[in-house]
Amino acid sequence: MTRYSRITGTGSYLPPKRVTNADLAVQLAARGIETSDDWIVERTGIRARHFADPDVTSSELGVHAARQALESAGRTASEIDLIIVATSTPDMVFPSTACILQNKLGIAGCPAFDVQAVCSGFVYALTVADAMIRTGSANRALVIGSEVFSRILDFEDRTTCVLFGDGAGAVVLEASDTPGILATDLHADGKHVEILCVPGGVFGGKVHGNPLLRMDGQAVFKLAVGVLEEAARATLAKAGKTEADIDWLVPHQANIRIMLGTARKLKLPQDKVIVTVDEHGNTSAASIPLALDTAVRTGKIRKGDTLMLEGVGGGFTWGAVLLDF
Repeated sequence: MTRYSRITGTGSYLPPKRVTNADLAVQLAARGIETSDDWIVERTGIRARHFADPDVTSSELGVHAARQALESAGRTASEIDLIIVATSTPDMVFPSTACILQNKLGIAGCPAFDVQAVCSGFVYALTVADAMIRTGSANRALVIGSEVFSRILDFEDRTTCVLFGDGAGAVVLEASDTPGILATDLHADGKHVEILCVPGGVFGGKVHGNPLLRMDGQAVFKLAVGVLEEAARATLAKAGKTEADIDWLVPHQANIRIMLGTARKLKLPQDKVIVTVDEHGNTSAASIPLALDTAVRTGKIRKGDTLMLEGVGGGFTWGAVLLDF
């Protein structure tokens, strides 16, 4: 019998501190930097984001989302035999955030590891979990995207610090005898490293280079729309489907113009795009599962719907997953 994998539960978590554009404008004004709600909304579609408190880590956000996903799936943590966490803001250099999260769930023994593909991380992690389930290496996985991007923002740079937020999303992915994940498509091109990166960090107790995010927004925009369309079409071709088969596009929540631009190229109406960037900002690897769970819990996405998930991020990485929910 052919093995497949299906999403059986979703979950998400946002830190309580909601920061509106007006709030952020006041904070930036104190640094002598001018911005406004109108300026941010016009360029990005973002109206608010959530920031974690200084002592809150990615694993802490992730465990909240994981527990919600487990509850949604009707499963307990002890039934999980694989944990993959997509994050660019891990708790530590090592061990992995997945191992730390595993301990917080009170379980042990199953493989647990991180995937680092920045904003494409959840798509990468879901693809890996699907492959492991299909080959019999796992039966029931927790796939989590969790980020505290507020830690790596340069609040002297208004073009980037207004874009990002913190949060986590998770799914339970289980072995199934009926198709759930229909096809996936992953890519990377390292020659674009410089257009979106954090070129430094803290190693050995010392800061090396610049530990804050740097982005060439124009270059990212131009690259993103093209590669997202290509990945979506490649995924559809692998599954033997067309754009007309997509019920919902669940894109990485980076920028409303990128999201709607991709939808237009796929001939999808705007009302078929799941949009949470207005309230969450760009939460990197957490954005797709956050948007997915929000749409499930508000009743937009229902069992049987066909979803296209897609993301693009620093690396440069990009990819898509087509699935029946």
